[in-house]
Amino acid sequence: MRKASGKTNLRLQAEAALIAVADAGIQLSDIDGLITVPLGTDSWMMPIAVVADALGMKPDYFATVDVAGASGCAAVVQAKMAIEAGLCQRVLCVGGASLKTFGQEKDLIAHMAETGTAHPQFELPYGPTLASLYALVASKHCHEFGTTEEQLAEIAVAARAYASRNPNARLRELISVDDVMSSRPISTPLKMLDCSIVTDGAAAFILEREDMASDISVRVAGHGQGYGWAYVGSQAELASSAAVISGQKAYNMAGLGPSDIDIAELYDCFTIALLIELEDLGFCEKGEGGRFVASGALGPNGKIPTNTHGGLLSGGHPGLAGGFLHVVEAVSQLKGKAGERQVSDARTALVHGNGGVMGLHSTLILQQGKVK
Repeated sequence: MRKASGKTNLRLQAEAALIAVADAGIQLSDIDGLITVPLGTDSWMMPIAVVADALGMKPDYFATVDVAGASGCAAVVQAKMAIEAGLCQRVLCVGGASLKTFGQEKDLIAHMAETGTAHPQFELPYGPTLASLYALVASKHCHEFGTTEEQLAEIAVAARAYASRNPNARLRELISVDDVMSSRPISTPLKMLDCSIVTDGAAAFILEREDMASDISVRVAGHGQGYGWAYVGSQAELASSAAVISGQKAYNMAGLGPSDIDIAELYDCFTIALLIELEDLGFCEKGEGGRFVASGALGPNGKIPTNTHGGLLSGGHPGLAGGFLHVVEAVSQLKGKAGERQVSDARTALVHGNGGVMGLHSTLILQQGKVK
């Protein structure tokens, strides 16, 4: 994760992939599956072919996954199903983009506005940005439940506390609620520090068949998806999301509940997104999210340590690869490799991805240890 890496999209993805391969203790030639995501800013017609060719791979199974911010979690599910179906034995999942180095941030924002987040007929003509659409969600939650801007700010403060311990995070200087409140207004009630920070970055992880590994330290215990909507303008109820559905499916598959989760890695493109996810995934009651985060529940030594790498708010947001970062951090925590930010006795993690404007949801439950 860098403000401006000076590297191409492909170089970033290749570097992340090779780091993952080294961490797994295998060779690139041992991998027979590949999953990637589109960039939204480049002219790659077939992202999966471009990445495979650059890595010198000829995978037996390959796919490009695109459910926006939910793509990281969805890639895990896709890889797991491909392995279970016998299509491959090891799958490399990788994403990344140089959004700052080549000035692609503006292209990405324009692309998102014109091709997905705003309705082309009823919303786009009025010029909404992604931030203004999330501001509608925030305004609805504040109106319905009395959530305050100061409570939303607590989420950004907690993220920065973890980022200060992460040498790979973009922003590491500690901040206060007052700092968030005094940051530049973006779209009421959201301010600059309520928004994720666009950056260069890439992330990769590998799934493999359990009986092939001598030391499996993290397994996929449960997963689920939930579809809510495509456009916020068609919804009367914006303060809740289909994370309720995806989370319950994941809990049921794993045979667990919210109280069994040691750490949470939740998609935090904006502070309001994370607050609603906390409620809908059962970590607190609906409408209690503001008071829950204000209690210090998310930070170090909190009730549910959340986004222990700094999240997208402080760690950095490299486009569709953002959701991959939450998966990588959960695995690092469960392996005990998170360094200064390591949560003691972390054995079960919930990872959640949110695509669009709270519209598409994918939830994972990861556990330490090998299945008997």
